[in-house]
Amino acid sequence: MDVLETLRASGALRTGHFLYSSGKHGEIYLEKFDLLRNPAATSEACQGFADHFRDAGIDVVVGPTTGGIILAFETARQLGVAAAYAERSSDGSTGREIRRGTTFAQGARVLVVDDILTTGGSVRETLKALESHPVEVLGVGVLVDSSAGETTFGEVPLFALASRKFDSWPAADCPLCAQGIPLEKPGTTKVK
Repeated sequence: MDVLETLRASGALRTGHFLYSSGKHGEIYLEKFDLLRNPAATSEACQGFADHFRDAGIDVVVGPTTGGIILAFETARQLGVAAAYAERSSDGSTGREIRRGTTFAQGARVLVVDDILTTGGSVRETLKALESHPVEVLGVGVLVDSSAGETTFGEVPLFALASRKFDSWPAADCPLCAQGIPLEKPGTTKVK
């Protein structure tokens, strides 16, 4: 399965002139929700996680809100295990926590899944939230590693269905601005 082709076919891989949350500009934008609104395409993508981790003895698949929840649920369904979710902390901090009565068996083997990896912030927050639980994190799976291997999680191995560095530029150096191509700000993430 070529996850980039699945993203393209679902309309999730877009080309144009985009303002990223980092403040930089680029010509590729991945709108994960165009994939996640399509159950068949999401199931196909999650099959890649399930196939890769099937023999790892995973007990629970954990995903950060929001896109990671859908991916964790579907990957867990395919593996025949439980799913759990790392939500924004209720105290208003930027961290995440495992809530809503979720508990883990002592020594539970966990897989963390998320959608698009850029800086790894939501995955790091999820890993931090799991530190207070009696679990062993066996791996992190992402649909697309847009850092192309630059983002890592220490001893926790990363598995990406696709890995590709997408060009981006400061606004002052943007060739798309120089060409007069209109700028779009997709998504809901605040610009830094």
